[in-house]
Amino acid sequence: MPDHPHSELSRLWRRGCELLGSRYAIMGGAMTWLSERNLVSALSNAGGFGVIACGAMTPDMLDGEIAATFALTDRPFGVNLITMHPDLDDLVDVCIGRKVSHVVLAGGLPRNTDIGRLRKAGAKVIAFAPALSIARRLVRSGADGIVIEGAEAGGHIGPVSTGVLAQEILPHVTEVPVFVAGGIGRGDVVALYLRMGASGCQLGTRFVCAEECIAHPNFKRAFVRANARDATPTVQLDPRFPVIPVRALTNEGTRRFHEFQREVIARYHAGEMDQKAARLDIEHFWAGALRRAAIDGDVEHGSLMAGQSVGMVAREQPIEEIVRELVEQATRSLAAA
Repeated sequence: MPDHPHSELSRLWRRGCELLGSRYAIMGGAMTWLSERNLVSALSNAGGFGVIACGAMTPDMLDGEIAATFALTDRPFGVNLITMHPDLDDLVDVCIGRKVSHVVLAGGLPRNTDIGRLRKAGAKVIAFAPALSIARRLVRSGADGIVIEGAEAGGHIGPVSTGVLAQEILPHVTEVPVFVAGGIGRGDVVALYLRMGASGCQLGTRFVCAEECIAHPNFKRAFVRANARDATPTVQLDPRFPVIPVRALTNEGTRRFHEFQREVIARYHAGEMDQKAARLDIEHFWAGALRRAAIDGDVEHGSLMAGQSVGMVAREQPIEEIVRELVEQATRSLAAA
């Protein structure tokens, strides 16, 4: 039951739909290895807005992925670029050269020059804001839209919950559309954030078990079996050896990571390595671990990055069905209210 053109849902997310150029203001979270041509095009074709996860791709790899996605959909989609990527300038050039309509800048505060280059080329720029002050700064820098993502999300997370971020930011940032992300698994919650002032939502975990997602069957089975409490952030054992929190399903790999930190710190105290080398060892522990689980299927030792909404992933479904469920739930929730 798609929403009626004049429904409350259409009214509430109109700004988000207009910015994205999509029927529904439902963005796909950029999940490394998984948010590629198949999932991205399927989401856009279903009325949502797919986003390619550039991650650690080289410019040539990204160029090929964008071209392949254009071959599968004539609907708008975006590209997520990590601001700390060493080849960021070249990746921006690729997006401009391919006439990508939307670029999402993530992983740090984007440079004004990058926002300016993309907008001058005709692309819409969406950026992440982990705090009200940064959201305001991004608006001044020319961002066309903002995503606020709470700690319930999968992968790398900040310290503040989605509900608190929404309360802090939505009432005060009205110049551009704001999309809420983190822990969203049902359309009822999409409706809730829209009523609070959001223009749309971003979901990642909910789409991992889409039939069109290339995740390994073992990875999808782990999501279907998991409960919300199974998706926990990685733990830092010593503040001198910082660990960027990553929310993932607990498995042998996460348990081994705790042991590994202890071993490295013990070697540092024994004088076997300096602090920089110890920090690098800890940082590199998870290198390749997401691919090992998501693509190769090693769900015991790889990284099962998942948001807390994983408990609402009940089975594998076509992405069109997932989107339809979200829209129906949001429509019913608004009608009841």
